[in-house]
Amino acid sequence: MSTPEITAIRLSGQGEAGPDKDILFVGAGLGTGVQALWADAADELADRFHVIGWDLPGHGQSPAHNEPTSIADLANAVADLVRAQHAAGTIPAGAKVYYAGVSVNGEVALQLGLDHGELFDGIAVICSAATIGDPTAWHERAAYVEQAGTPTMVAGSAEKWFAKGFIEKYPERSTRVLHTLQEADRFSYARLCEALAGFDVRERLGEITTPILALHGAEDAVCPPADGEAIAAGVVNGTARVLQGVAHQAPLEKPEETATILKEAFSA
Repeated sequence: MSTPEITAIRLSGQGEAGPDKDILFVGAGLGTGVQALWADAADELADRFHVIGWDLPGHGQSPAHNEPTSIADLANAVADLVRAQHAAGTIPAGAKVYYAGVSVNGEVALQLGLDHGELFDGIAVICSAATIGDPTAWHERAAYVEQAGTPTMVAGSAEKWFAKGFIEKYPERSTRVLHTLQEADRFSYARLCEALAGFDVRERLGEITTPILALHGAEDAVCPPADGEAIAAGVVNGTARVLQGVAHQAPLEKPEETATILKEAFSA
């Protein structure tokens, strides 16, 4: 396994953070880009946080990575990024630091709680679970996408990612996320599928002491609200919330509501 290179992307706030404006790191799910997924929510969060995102390997602005990797490797990359931001002064003394990740990045969020919890004052697991899907199916998808390419995933993802009527009501939002999927590196995508296949921390949730918010969409068939309830019940300090009219991409589908819940959960 190897730690991939990832790229930090400032989504809101250009000046230094201070006691009145903390830091929120955010991550996007498989096949999506952090700018495409989080831009609208970041605007809503800007009064409270400097929002810094990162793209998965081979997605958006992060370079491709065709070596076997794990969710723990991704969490290590995020932890390195956070420490680098501290060293650079982007995160000044006194600012609190939070994390919010969607889908596979919700798994990264849980791994951060397990391995690097001291870096964060709170963590949000959004539209995710302590394990997602069936390992065999993930390995099959990895092999298929490696051969056929990520554009083959667009139609099926469009059906699973958004609540009914969202694409018709918000074509620009849905198109920009699906475009990221179409442009994602097929080999990086495959390696991430394999990482998803190997992730299961259901028996380790009790080790996480950082406050956890589990936020899920009522219409999410991939990671239903029951997954969030299990996370909140399993960790030491957990809360579960459900967004109505949302499937698997909460920050895109309901940016205002997502931002409001995050600000409430991460209150000073």
